[in-house]
Amino acid sequence: MSSRFSLAQAMSTEEGVYGLILVSGLVATAGSAGTPAGKTLLLTVITVAVFWLAHVYAGAVAAHGTIDAAGARLGLRASIRRAIIKSRGMLAATLAPAIALLLGALGVLTDSAATWDALWVCVAALGAIGFLAFRRKGVNFGYCALGALATASFGVAIIIAKVVVSH
Repeated sequence: MSSRFSLAQAMSTEEGVYGLILVSGLVATAGSAGTPAGKTLLLTVITVAVFWLAHVYAGAVAAHGTIDAAGARLGLRASIRRAIIKSRGMLAATLAPAIALLLGALGVLTDSAATWDALWVCVAALGAIGFLAFRRKGVNFGYCALGALATASFGVAIIIAKVVVSH
């Protein structure tokens, strides 16, 4: 596991997918309640940070004392470092939808437009992750497209729930 940061690699992880779905759920819930974009952004950042810290903590506890690839027992510092590197995707997932929410908070977009843009950004990012995951496996374009649709469908499900709950 490389410690060199790559946004694409961080997003293309379980944690990146979970992060996008978490952000989608937070944005949809806040949007359904009519929460302004700035407050939605703050709620999202705080909630994702807490989930990320919990994920790092759980990962460090689980890895501490295990044997690494070189046969050495992982100490606390190495366990924490490994957990931080592994869970970066959860933080990275917040970036693109946060930009849409920030534009709403700054008045560039309406709160409603910022909410919808953030949700559709999550769907697009999920689709891209699905496509790239299948592409890395060397499958043909059709299966990559199906992978993109399957992964994006998690975000679409959140949007459908928002529409149903809001009306």
